[in-house]
Amino acid sequence: MIETILFLLFLALSIYYLIFLLSILTGLTKLRSNFSSLKSRPLVSIIIPFRNEAENILENLRSIEAQDYESDLLEVVYVNDDSEDESEKVLRSSIKKNNIKVISVPENFSPKAHKKKSIRFGIDNSSGEIIVTTDADCVHNSNWISKMVSCFSEHTGFVSGPVVFNKSKSLFKKLQRVEFAGLVLTGAGLIGINKPTICNGANLAYRRSVFNEVDGFKDQFNLSSGDDELLMQKIFKLKKYDIKFCYDRDAIVYTEANSDLKNFYNQRKRWASKGLFYSDKLLILKLILIFLFYLSFPVQFILAFTVYSKLLLTFALSFLLKIIFEYLIIKKGAKELLGEDIKEQFFLAQLLHIPYILITSVSGLFGDFNWKGRQLKR
Repeated sequence: MIETILFLLFLALSIYYLIFLLSILTGLTKLRSNFSSLKSRPLVSIIIPFRNEAENILENLRSIEAQDYESDLLEVVYVNDDSEDESEKVLRSSIKKNNIKVISVPENFSPKAHKKKSIRFGIDNSSGEIIVTTDADCVHNSNWISKMVSCFSEHTGFVSGPVVFNKSKSLFKKLQRVEFAGLVLTGAGLIGINKPTICNGANLAYRRSVFNEVDGFKDQFNLSSGDDELLMQKIFKLKKYDIKFCYDRDAIVYTEANSDLKNFYNQRKRWASKGLFYSDKLLILKLILIFLFYLSFPVQFILAFTVYSKLLLTFALSFLLKIIFEYLIIKKGAKELLGEDIKEQFFLAQLLHIPYILITSVSGLFGDFNWKGRQLKR
């Protein structure tokens, strides 16, 4: 009797995860190139928080200065978040355009939520109708802003854009590139079926009026992360504005993968730490079911060799379905967004995917991690 219940339980988790993957695939097919229906080009404010980015910030600046959006309709605000290196000095001495400014966050301005406080301070010191956020270690195509703005109609409140890790000869970075592409495509697909769940703060755009309507990051300043998807979910909860994904190669923001396992672990742990703080309790339940699906793999494997050998069947079936449908998602997204095939790294990444998800999900619950030279709690 117990064996049958276990068999049915693991089978049910597999079916649930399969339905989840199919919904992402369906969402990706619904994404289309967007064209602005706005009567005129809006004033745009790009907010770029930075901390200890002396090595990256000039490349970022060059890509920002190269934007083809009208200069009189574009303002750029770099926000120094207590950098301990030469970031601000290097940046100020290299700016060539007068629509770019650098400001520093006051010490007493929301001392815990570091990135969110920087973005909020940048928004407070800007005037654009459309707010665009990115990171100081990112590089952009020259028509990035034009593409992101093209997604806005009168009813659009929030636009998520694609973020991609740079190509590298390092196997570790290649594996991250595949895994990260899967996360971005998952977020895109869920937006495509009007169930926005995840996005990335390195490439976001939203209306200032909508940001103010949901009280911005209010009630989130106790969390060090969440400047992206928690805000998106608050806007979606209003049921008044469209949430879109800018499914366009020119809208891609490029950044570097983590250089070592420690940084990778801290980054993913930080991302996982906000999952239980989603306001949608049904969404939290769905995430728990996905976690249980991943947890079922080691459990099934152990039980199959100790208690009930038939669980090898559900183990093999679950793993096969996971590989097939996740590959279909990666293949579709990589072809349409990246214009390349990344299957070679995909199959190797699958072997590491399950333990990585389990470890970072559990450790994220405790919320202690190091990021940008700071020891953070959530």
